Amino acid sequence: MKALLRRSAAALLRPLVGGRARLRWTHLILGGALLMPYWLLGTVIVSPLVDADTMFSNSLGLQFGAYAVALPIAAASALFPVVRPLSVAAARALCGIPEGSLADGPARSRAARVRTTGWFTLHVGLGGIISGMSLALPPFAAALVALPLSSALRESRLGMPRVFSHGWVVALAPLAGIASLVALAACAAAAGALLARLAPVLLGPTPSDRLAAAERRAADLAVRNRLARELHDSVGHALSAVTLQAGAARRILDSGAPKDMEFVREALTAIEETTRRTVGELDSVLGLLRQGDEPDADGGAASGPTLDALEGLLAHCGVPVALTVAGDRDTAAVPGPVSREVYRIVQEGLSNALRHGGAAPVTLHVALSTEKLEISMENPLPGAAPAPVVRPGGGRGLRGVAERATLLGGHAEAGRDGPLWRLTVALPLPTDGGSRGTRR
Repeated sequence: MKALLRRSAAALLRPLVGGRARLRWTHLILGGALLMPYWLLGTVIVSPLVDADTMFSNSLGLQFGAYAVALPIAAASALFPVVRPLSVAAARALCGIPEGSLADGPARSRAARVRTTGWFTLHVGLGGIISGMSLALPPFAAALVALPLSSALRESRLGMPRVFSHGWVVALAPLAGIASLVALAACAAAAGALLARLAPVLLGPTPSDRLAAAERRAADLAVRNRLARELHDSVGHALSAVTLQAGAARRILDSGAPKDMEFVREALTAIEETTRRTVGELDSVLGLLRQGDEPDADGGAASGPTLDALEGLLAHCGVPVALTVAGDRDTAAVPGPVSREVYRIVQEGLSNALRHGGAAPVTLHVALSTEKLEISMENPLPGAAPAPVVRPGGGRGLRGVAERATLLGGHAEAGRDGPLWRLTVALPLPTDGGSRGTRR
C-alpha cells in the first residue's frame, strides 16, 4: 500500500518537479536573466513618469511599467539574425525539443525574423514572471510554514496584513505556504510546456529554410554521386582490364608455350600501365574528397582525364578497339567538362565490353559537329543469350553513363541490337566556334 501511494505521489509530482520540468524551469530562469538589461532600461524610462524616488523603488507602477517597456525593446533586439541559433540551442538543450523540428542557422528571411522575435519576447516575458515568482515565493512560503512555530514571526508579521495574527489563519499558514510552492511549480511547468509547444512553430524552419536545406542536400548528393561515378568508372574499368589481361597471361603460362611469352610480356605491360594510370585518377578523386570545399564551377574534377587521353586509354584497355573520330570540329575544341565526361563514358563502355564480351573487338565512333557530340560503341556478345551479369544485382555503370549525359543536357541509350551490344550517347555542345577539323 505504501509503495502504491509512493508511486502515485511520484506520478503526480513528476510533471511539476521531474527532470524535464526542472530543465524547462531553468530555461525560464535564463529568460528572466536575459530580460534584466531590458528591464533596467525600462526603469530608467518609466521612473520619471511615475514619480518614483529612485529607479529601484518598490512601486508596483514602476515595476510593471518597466516590464511593459522592456518587452518591445527585447522584441526589437531579437530581429538580429544571430538570435535564432542561440534560441534554438537553448530550446534543444533545456526544453526537450526534437532535433528535426527546429531550424538551423541564422534567421535570414523576414518571416523567420518575425517568428524569432515572437519566440524571444515570449521567452523573456514568461521568464521574467517565473524568475520573479521564484525569487519571491520560496522565502514567503518558508515564513508561512514557520509562522505557527515562531512567536517572533507572528509579532513582526514581516509586513503581512493583520489577518495573519488571527489564530485560525496562523494554523492554516503552513498549508498556504506549501500551496504557494505547488502553485509556483505548476506555473513554471505550464509556462515551460507552453514554450515547448510553441518552439516548433516559432523556431521551426520556414519555407525558405526548407528550400535552402533541400538545395544543400541536393548539392551534397550531386557531389557524392559525381565522386561515386568517378571512382566506379576509373577503378571499375581498371579492375576489369587487369582481370582479363592477368587471366589471359596465366592461361599462356599454364600452357608452357614459349612462343607466346611475348603476349604475356605485353599483358603485364598493359596491367602496369593501367594500374599506374588508375592510381593517378584515384588520387585526383580522393583529393576532391579531402578538400571539403564546394565542387568546381564546371561541376567536375578539373584534373580528370579528357579526350586527349583517349588514345592512351584505348591502347591499354585489354580489348582491340577500332576508333573513328569524324566531324567538322576537333576534339581540342570540346569544352573541358564535356571532354572529361566523354572520357568517363567511353571508359565505362569499355568496362562493359570487357565484362560481357570478353576479348571481342570494340568499335568506337566519335562524331563531332558544331552543335553536338555523339558516341557510338559496339561489341559482339557471346552466343544468343543475354549478356551475363558480373556483379549480384547488376552494376551501376550504365546508370552513371545516363546521369553524366543528363547532367550535360544530353541522353544515353544502351542495349542489345541483335548479336551486338550498343551504347549511344548524344551531348549538346556550345555553338560559339572553336577549332575545326577531321581526324581519323
